[in-house]
Amino acid sequence: MPYETNLNLNECTRRAFLSRSAGIGSLALASLLSEVRGLRAETVPAMAKPQAKSMICLFQHGGPSQMDLFDPKPALQKFHGKPFPAGAIEAHFDKQVGNVLGSPYAFRANGECGMVISELLPHLGRIADDITLVRSMSTESVDHESALRLIHSGKFLSGLPTIGAWTIYALGTENENLPAYVVLSDPGGLPVDGEKNWTSGWLPAVYQGTVFRSGKSPVLNLQTPDGISPLARKNQLRFLDELNRTHLKRHPENSELAARIANFETAARMQVAVPDVLDLSQETAATKAMYGIGQPATDEYGTRCLIARRLIERGVRFVQLFMAGQPWDTHSKNAESLKGLTARTDQPSAALVQDLKQRGLLDETIVMWTGEFGRLPVSQGADGRDHNRRAFSLWLAGAGFKTGYVHGATDDFSYESIEKVVNVHDLHATLLNQLGLEHESLTYPHEGRDASLTDAEVTHAKVVPELLA
Repeated sequence: MPYETNLNLNECTRRAFLSRSAGIGSLALASLLSEVRGLRAETVPAMAKPQAKSMICLFQHGGPSQMDLFDPKPALQKFHGKPFPAGAIEAHFDKQVGNVLGSPYAFRANGECGMVISELLPHLGRIADDITLVRSMSTESVDHESALRLIHSGKFLSGLPTIGAWTIYALGTENENLPAYVVLSDPGGLPVDGEKNWTSGWLPAVYQGTVFRSGKSPVLNLQTPDGISPLARKNQLRFLDELNRTHLKRHPENSELAARIANFETAARMQVAVPDVLDLSQETAATKAMYGIGQPATDEYGTRCLIARRLIERGVRFVQLFMAGQPWDTHSKNAESLKGLTARTDQPSAALVQDLKQRGLLDETIVMWTGEFGRLPVSQGADGRDHNRRAFSLWLAGAGFKTGYVHGATDDFSYESIEKVVNVHDLHATLLNQLGLEHESLTYPHEGRDASLTDAEVTHAKVVPELLA
């Protein structure tokens, strides 16, 4: 039977309908984007030969310690326990600045390229010939939230579009059954700054990240509630679509409503596609072992890394992995914390690169491992390290980045990047370049101007050709 109602469609608001209709509230399927019909910009300029079709960002909240992981400094060992000999030092907690703190971990050369990294990263060492290690990163903030906004959206301000949102705004989707931008969240909770890490900002809401959670319900409210028949569900959704479209005609500027309409259309397809992509029983035992699945330390992070690969091979454009809170923020017990964090993430991260490579996907996928800033060469308290905006390290793999290459250098104490410095704006320009996008031309009208990720007229952002093969 067709649905029946005594509500006047032209007089009824969505809120009134929802308040009078049992069960329909569960249909608020936030952020289930997959395609962007009717919301794309008219033309998004692209370069002739993009290297990458997709990107995976392994984001490490808190600021990993570069001098303990990627940037060996003998001077730290020489001056360990002594006052910092190179003058004044900028610290977030300036009254807690201590003496020079050496690293307790050994560094060794890896691969044919001889890349020197910490003993804490043996699995990364095995793929040294496949990565670009940037030792000369810098950013503009020593505060977590603003540094996070900088590396995700290029600005200090909150609520601006992130690089993932810009990417799918420009490139759209390759699979209408899955979101173009997926966030694989930590079962332990949200990262610092929460959903702002994957917001679409003032771009249409359809471009924000869709969160996949761990457990039986990876996408909230995706499944039909118990007790509702297929026919009733079909009628409910059809009626709700009529309400939404009527409301949108009255408020055409409401991009969140437009996105919700598109998301409802996607939800039915996702009911099949999402369980499939999360079904790791389709993977071999050898593949799961490579990621460390089944091992206590690596099982959770390894599972998410493997899901990231499965998403990419199904046409998802942009995938991000986050960790709960800010675990790399090692203000105390720096050495001990790093040991546990690398035990959790090193094997899965390296396995992701290996797996993409062996499947022929690495050439068209960017993999980036980074935090928002680095740490200081002096102690905070007895055994911690404070924030450092002047120097940090990250690594990249795939999609035309040089292999077995170390870029740039810091001073003798890894306090400041001094050679071939790369700031976050240059990083964004280079990533977009590899995705086939001209960062100065990728714009969207906002507050009377053509806004962009890099805002090159202000930041002077530029592509870093030395990072590219």
